[in-house]
Amino acid sequence: MPFISKTQRQTDYHLFPPSHPIVIDNGASYLRIGWAGETEPRVIFRNIVQRPRHKATGETVTIVGDHDPALLRYFDCTRSGPRSAFDSNVVYQFEIMEYILDFAFDRLGATGTQINHPILITECVCNPVQSRSKMAELLFETYGVPSIAFGVDAAFSYKYNQQLGICDKDGLALCPGFSTTHSIPFVGGEPVYKASCRTNVGGYHITDYLKQLLSLKYPYHMARFTWEKAEDLKMEHCYIAFDYATEVKLFQQGAKEADEKTRCWQLPWVPPVVEEPPSEEELARKAAIKERQGQRLRDMAEAKRTSKINELENELQGLEFLLQQLATVPEDDISSFLSTTGYVSKQEIEAAVSKVTQSLRKTRGEQIDAEEKPEASAAEKYPLLDIPDNMLTPEQVKEKKRQLFLKTTSEGRQRAKQKRFEEEIERERQNQQEEERRLENPDLYLEQLHVKHKELTERVEQRKRLKTNGNHSNGNNGTALGVGRGERLSAAQKERMRLLTTAAFDRGKGEDTFGARDEDWQLYKLMSKDNEDDDEGPDPEEAELFRISARLREIDPTFVPKSEVENAQPVIEVPKSRPMTQEDFQILLGVERFRCPEILFNPNRIGIHQVGLDEMPSVSIRRLPSDSQQIKEKLCCSILVTGGSSLFPGITERLEAGVRMTRPCGSTIKVVRASDPVLDAWRGASAYAASPHFATQTFSKQDMYQKGEDWLRGYQFTYSQ
Repeated sequence: MPFISKTQRQTDYHLFPPSHPIVIDNGASYLRIGWAGETEPRVIFRNIVQRPRHKATGETVTIVGDHDPALLRYFDCTRSGPRSAFDSNVVYQFEIMEYILDFAFDRLGATGTQINHPILITECVCNPVQSRSKMAELLFETYGVPSIAFGVDAAFSYKYNQQLGICDKDGLALCPGFSTTHSIPFVGGEPVYKASCRTNVGGYHITDYLKQLLSLKYPYHMARFTWEKAEDLKMEHCYIAFDYATEVKLFQQGAKEADEKTRCWQLPWVPPVVEEPPSEEELARKAAIKERQGQRLRDMAEAKRTSKINELENELQGLEFLLQQLATVPEDDISSFLSTTGYVSKQEIEAAVSKVTQSLRKTRGEQIDAEEKPEASAAEKYPLLDIPDNMLTPEQVKEKKRQLFLKTTSEGRQRAKQKRFEEEIERERQNQQEEERRLENPDLYLEQLHVKHKELTERVEQRKRLKTNGNHSNGNNGTALGVGRGERLSAAQKERMRLLTTAAFDRGKGEDTFGARDEDWQLYKLMSKDNEDDDEGPDPEEAELFRISARLREIDPTFVPKSEVENAQPVIEVPKSRPMTQEDFQILLGVERFRCPEILFNPNRIGIHQVGLDEMPSVSIRRLPSDSQQIKEKLCCSILVTGGSSLFPGITERLEAGVRMTRPCGSTIKVVRASDPVLDAWRGASAYAASPHFATQTFSKQDMYQKGEDWLRGYQFTYSQ
């Protein structure tokens, strides 16, 4: 089962005298704190700190240990993830460590800034003196503790289990922890740190490996695999395989035992709602709603049309009234009268009347016949073109230019339209002649079309090759040689390159005077001239080839153009999407159950080239003095496995088999698990801190500053009472 935190604030802090020690098991994963002599720690929480900002106020808050995910929706955690004070298993971030100790002492019930109790705190094996001195300085200077003692958590666990009779006085302690794994030999009840061994693999790497494997296996559920969930899955379902290769083969073969060992994690899934066909009443209701919406749109359109008719009628009445007034104005006063109206001539007013009349009749829905729309003359459509500029206002001059542009454009469109009409007549005549030839002799006509199609295809391909590769070929069906870019250029492009090279050579010396002479601009025009092939427009041969291909498709069902044959690709069927089912939301844990913890015995699977858990006892035994052969034989008779990562089922059997492979034949091997691998370290420290010998193991602030760092480096806790 996953570890459970206890963070309820204690209320009996003031009941303990100042001489009563406080015991802290400062693990890389969890911190446990309590009073000496008790069997259970008072406070347990994860040894992490997070400092997010409140979304509303922007204030930075400090969250220590476990947190309620429901509360995190009020904080912005994108810029501040969980942070640990440990690097591997050594404390190095003492700013974070101070936050953690503040929270620990507060949960224990301390009210003031001073902690007037001796402290027994655990550390890793062979802890660097810099980390030890910083921790002692933090406790002395910040919290004012009277005395401190440092001890190794694995040693406390071994001594506690020795008192319970689980292990002997001489033996080995194997501690697979959160970030590292240690092997410590014990001789005469005391640890021999010079013979200890460490591997940088622990529970953290197992959880991270499991998270990676599940994310690769189920990428569409990657958001589900949080660190906390991966930790829970590891503690609930992972185990140590006795024979890894045999276990993997079992799952590869898909045996029945593999199915029995597979675990299923069902994610939340809601079946899709099956939509029933609408009833007749529902269809009638929707039709009525649609009819009402359509009627509302029709009413809006009718109101808009009526408004437009009124506007056009008013405008038409105004123009007719203007024409009536113009008829009464003398000939000499017409120009001055029109200058006040915005019109230039009577013809322009009549053209506006005709235009408004047509718009009004169109809006009313009346039919406009072709004979009723006589083509206006150029003088009526463009009345300003025949008037000199000196008789026009600046606005009328601009309008005259616009009318000139419109006239030129309209004439060009008319010419293009007439040309297209003539070409269409010519094509119809040619098609009629070809149809007559086909009816006279269909076979001969089809053969002539195929021959003509083949000739045009060869000519078009030949021209494309020459355009791409130049006029150089090896005579083999016109195939171009592997030439450089210069030979792929056309004649016009080569000429431009020659002109550019000549100009650069002539003008590259001395002052650049290009453009001072008229000849330079003529050269510039030649160099900037576009490719002749690009100016030609559509190729008539390609157009004819396209026409013949279309004709062959009509009369010859077996005809397939060469381009379609070359570009033909197999049709790939796109798989149809299916609705998500309950099985799509199931996470199956099969081979991952034993593949992840296997890195304890084979760290090279995750790129850590160090010894495995089963080889570490032999390494520690070899590091002992050579004259203690009898003691070496005793060590393998009492191997204690402790630490959070020793809770995997099957670890003792696998470890015993692995150690037997590294020891001489006939050696006695005994591997036992601690009574409680997680809490035995704190219980052993609590039992020792409650003994009368504990006071002799502590040192005060004066001792540390007087004896110096060399003494602190050699400080070693004595575990035998």
